[in-house]
Order: sequence, then C-alpha cells, then structure tokens
Amino acid sequence: MNVRKLAPKSLRTTSRRAAVWWGERTADRRPAPDFLVIGGQRCGTTSLFRALLAHPQIRRAQLHKGVNYFDLDYARGESWYRGHFPARSTADDLRVFDASGYYMFHPQAPGRIVRDLPGVRLIAMVRDPVERAYSAFKHELARGYEWEHSFARAIELEDARLEGEVERMMADPSYQSFNHRHHAYRRRGEYARLLEPFIEGLGRDRLLIIESESFFAEPEMEFQRIIDFLDIAPTMPERFDRYNARPGDGLDAEVAERLRSHYETHDAALGDLIGHTPFWRASDVLG
Repeated sequence: MNVRKLAPKSLRTTSRRAAVWWGERTADRRPAPDFLVIGGQRCGTTSLFRALLAHPQIRRAQLHKGVNYFDLDYARGESWYRGHFPARSTADDLRVFDASGYYMFHPQAPGRIVRDLPGVRLIAMVRDPVERAYSAFKHELARGYEWEHSFARAIELEDARLEGEVERMMADPSYQSFNHRHHAYRRRGEYARLLEPFIEGLGRDRLLIIESESFFAEPEMEFQRIIDFLDIAPTMPERFDRYNARPGDGLDAEVAERLRSHYETHDAALGDLIGHTPFWRASDVLG
C-alpha cells in the first residue's frame, strides 16, 4: 500500500513543496545525476525505471519518476534540479538518475544536457515505431489530450499540428508546445534522428540503446548490459514486471503499412547505431 496516496491532496502538495524548497537550499550537498533515462515515450521506460530501483546502488530523483528539468523546467535553475537528488553523504557509492521521457524528443534538451552534464550517461529505450505511435495515440486519447478518435486522422494532422512548433521552442526557451508534447505520434519514432544530437555532444559510448522487445523477452540479458554500462554490482532484480502496457489491437493495416514505409530509412539508421537490424525489422531481413 502506498501510504502517501492516502494523505489528503493538499497535504501531499504542501509536503512536496517543502521537500523541493529544502532540496534547493541544500543543493550544494547533492550530486548531479550519474545517468538519465531519456525515453522514448511508450517504450517501456516505466518498467525499466522499476527494475533500476531494485538495484541497491541506484537511487531515483525524489518526488517524481522524472524531473523534466531539461525540457519543461530548465528556467528553475541548477539548484532546483539538484535539489531533487539524494544528499551526497548518502550517495557516495550510489548512482542517481532522472527518468524523463520527453528529453529524447524536446529540441532544447540535448544541448542543455551536453552543456550541463558533460560526463553523464544516457539510456534510451526504443520499440517498433509503428506500435509505439499507436500506443501513444491511445494513451493521449485516454488522458483527454487527444480529441481525434481516428488514429489515421491524427497521423494526417500531425504535420499541421506541429508546423512551426520546433522553431518557436528554439527561439523562445519559455514556450511549451502542447502539440509537440502530445501529438507527435510519427516523429517520436524517428529514433536515430532524435539520438544524433546526444551522440554528437557526448559520444556514442555514453549512450546505451535498449530495444524494449528484447528487454521484455530477455530481461536478464538486457539488464546485464545496463549493469556493465553503469559499472555497478551484478545484482539482478528478483522479478521484471511490465507497467503501463496498452493492447495493440485495432491498428488499421493500411495505416500501419504507410508508417512502416515511412520508418524504413529511420530504422536502417538506427540499425547502424545499434550494430544490427532492429528487432521489429528482423522478419524483413529473414524474409
């Protein structure tokens, strides 16, 4: 039972504000994160987040799964950000992290991360981009952030919805785009393009790419890759659970095929980054 959820909302809000206030004022005793889980959205990052927390050397940011500093709250400043992490006296032998899935897609995030955290390591999860797009659509629809009930129509509207948004976000750091955050179904699956700025700024060796299909099929093997990447003790979680999954049924075959064609070059570029054909394209090669 989550005891915190039993408390009145007003009390939880007051407690959260007090924790942020105290964290900001003790920021000089708190480390910057050792690694970031940067996304992608609807790619299994919540399941990865839970698995990471089971490791004795890993600590999360306080209060939230993701702080969303490098995308939505950068203006709050470094002290505010550091205030979300454990004090150094209890974190000397630990790895602390922030898991914010919008970092991978927000146009300002790569530059900010490279500038402020030049030694950070990044973990990115990817999945079949067609299935990811449809899952994201259903997720936004369920949350009330999407009002088109046709996935095909939402895909058709995407370019118009996002027209000029990236340019405005780059020109005005305070601008937050609703459409960019909630309606970019197709573009969020162009993984290699999104990861390139991180690689250019930090180096390929600072980025670990995990295919969610492999993570859920062989979690121990993929988690061992994470252990090696983070240089932590070889301790496995007792179990690997899947969180926030949405059934993939109902995807129109014609829409799926159009998206599959769109992603062909993007998937090939991702294959170059990971050194093999992406999991969801393997049947194309075998065929």
